[in-house]
Amino acid sequence: MSLKKLLAAVQPRKITGSLDRAVESIAYDSRRVQRNSMFVALRGEKVDGHNFVGPALEKGASVIVVEREEVCPRATCIIVENTRTALADLAVAFYENPARKLKLAGVTGTNGKTTTTFLIKHICEKAGLRCGLLGTVRYEIGERILPAVRTTPESLDVQDLLAQMRNAGCKAAALEVSSHALVQERVRGIEWDVAVFTNLTQDHLDFHGTMDAYFEAKATLFTGLAAQKFKTKAAAVINIDDRYGERLLERIGRERPVITYGSGVRADFRMSSYRPEFGLTSFQLDARGKTYLVRAPLIGRFNVANATAALAAASSLGVGLREAIASLAQSPQVPGRLEAVPARRQFQVFVDYAHTPDALLNVVKTLRELEPRRLIVVFGCGGDRDRQKRPLMARVCDQFADFSIITSDNPRKEDPDAIIAEAEKGFRSDHYEKIPDRAQAISRAISLAEPRDIVLIAGKGHETYQEFADHTVPFDDVQVARRAIENRPMEF
Repeated sequence: MSLKKLLAAVQPRKITGSLDRAVESIAYDSRRVQRNSMFVALRGEKVDGHNFVGPALEKGASVIVVEREEVCPRATCIIVENTRTALADLAVAFYENPARKLKLAGVTGTNGKTTTTFLIKHICEKAGLRCGLLGTVRYEIGERILPAVRTTPESLDVQDLLAQMRNAGCKAAALEVSSHALVQERVRGIEWDVAVFTNLTQDHLDFHGTMDAYFEAKATLFTGLAAQKFKTKAAAVINIDDRYGERLLERIGRERPVITYGSGVRADFRMSSYRPEFGLTSFQLDARGKTYLVRAPLIGRFNVANATAALAAASSLGVGLREAIASLAQSPQVPGRLEAVPARRQFQVFVDYAHTPDALLNVVKTLRELEPRRLIVVFGCGGDRDRQKRPLMARVCDQFADFSIITSDNPRKEDPDAIIAEAEKGFRSDHYEKIPDRAQAISRAISLAEPRDIVLIAGKGHETYQEFADHTVPFDDVQVARRAIENRPMEF
């Protein structure tokens, strides 16, 4: 693409060098620069891309986009106010705005994003609407499945992946939209057909600082709908059982299409008569003047909310509600979300991604509804993340589990024992023990399980690694649990 055409997407403060260039690729990582690349220098929390302008030039970058003047021999230097904003705008232009060719659902919230996007994709596919997926677990592009680098990729990668979906024949896409992504403008320039708010509970305060700031980040996904120029009828789907959902509804009003969901009589999509079974949930849905019986192979009240959000979103994308409800009965297991580990024993084992106090509370309450003899919980807290939630997670286990084992999650650069000590402060009883080695903790929990017990392994869910200060090791809770079950003698 010509540099002149690309520059129409941004407002440079200054340009030095020739504009008569062709840009063959864009990169924000100097290691990915190729000949005739445009290199955009981003200021990160730990690394400043401006320090890599030299290496980018050496690798053949012909255009440099920066926030300060740089010496760029034989290259064109574009100085902008904010390179992160510029990268998003340039990416939209370079990939020719693929979002306009797709029906897009963006899902944000503390908990439920992954399940809701998986369900939206499933409903759309069953309705004959080929649907891509970007989220915490993986990226799906047509028949291709890619490992997820982060919940919402950098803006350049988002546009690249959306373009790949468009080229693969996708007509829709469901995206998890993180609060970090909204603050860092990774989805800038995308126009949505529907935006979903699931809930807001304590998390990521190490990044946002306060719950108000966290809420404001999430709210930008919805306040931005009014400014869309092409998709002017975009709908907001909001959980009004959540107090922040109520606050969001007050913020955006009803001047644009809004679908509320919840258990109260004011909800447009009202869920009631929840009936839990092992591996199955049924509930009543009242929507658009009709009543439906919904059945889905999911467990828990929180999954009733996720399913309802997905139904509301899919209907906004053009899928018939009755058709969407019918397809939910064949919805897939979402990796690491109350995922049952085959045990063939008289006890049950589940793996779940719950790593916040609210998510953990929802999961243990759900498992309590299955009336186990005992509930044994293995959990840990991530290092270099919100420290305030550690004792709160322990308090949930202290109140609702019969026995708990505190272990390591992803310690990262923190001392695992110090993380465990902070979490331990949330216990009032002595119904717990500490085992820093996660594999040993899982084995211990399974060795304690007796007939009609349930073991919950919480925190890492779908993840297949464990992060330490100077290395990362392969680690899959499901596989570790399976081995522990296989190594345990059969009951007679």
